[in-house]
Amino acid sequence: MQDYRDLDHFRSAPPDLSRGGPVAVCLAEDAVELHTTLAHMVRLGFSSIVLMAPDHVHPAAPPPDGVLRVGWRPGGREATVAAVNAVIDAAPGQWIHYAYNAEYLFYPFCETRSVAELLAFHAEERRDAMLTYVVDLYAADLVANPDGVSHEDAHLDQSGYYATARADPANHNHPKERQLNFFGGLRWRLEEHVPEDSRRIDRIGIFRAKPGLRLRPDHTLTDEEMNTYACPWHNNLTAAICSFRAAKALRTNPGSRWAVSHFTWHNSVRFDWESQQLLDLGLIEPGQWF
Repeated sequence: MQDYRDLDHFRSAPPDLSRGGPVAVCLAEDAVELHTTLAHMVRLGFSSIVLMAPDHVHPAAPPPDGVLRVGWRPGGREATVAAVNAVIDAAPGQWIHYAYNAEYLFYPFCETRSVAELLAFHAEERRDAMLTYVVDLYAADLVANPDGVSHEDAHLDQSGYYATARADPANHNHPKERQLNFFGGLRWRLEEHVPEDSRRIDRIGIFRAKPGLRLRPDHTLTDEEMNTYACPWHNNLTAAICSFRAAKALRTNPGSRWAVSHFTWHNSVRFDWESQQLLDLGLIEPGQWF
């Protein structure tokens, strides 16, 4: 496994990620479910995986062959922006997906179709980015799983998701075309414990790198068309990033840990770890892809 000391080392002698297939970036804030996140990326068919992680953070199982490790210090949104933008510069023309540890990309029919097939179709539709919804996962039994994370006991909200218009400050705050702010999950139900600027669940989680493109701290990109949920003509594919990150944060943050005794409510359902469940709930959209 090739190693880079830090982002500066990575930037000074970047690998050539512009060839081959899509690139996945795993941002490891800690070791929780890091091994399953990397294994999921491999299973989807990513050709290259870049693991951004502190020196002391290692997956519970040996990482898959070919994982490129970069020393990285988590530190909020600016750390994420720096990491992803460094990979953008190293992979011009290539599709990039980024996620944190304990997050898992799901798209329509992902059990039988590779991520390369997904993005080949999306590119044929003249799309260079894909909207992803961050769907909160959480353990139902917080006594057995005090950090809120459990693959075997994973649940999600089957309702309670909504969208609002995204205002454009450059145009007298009129709504931006084909852009919405999405909300739901734990960030909505437990919003008193979540900073206001962290409550959205939309993320441009898959996009094609190009010179000058930059990820912004709010998980949007500097090319406004890449922030749209669909083209002007019809609905496009969307995907979900099923994530234990909010549950983990709510259960490890001293300000919320003792105030949150459970995550389940009457609209909680067990997560089947299958894309069909997300399709049935309307959390991912196949568009014209059948």
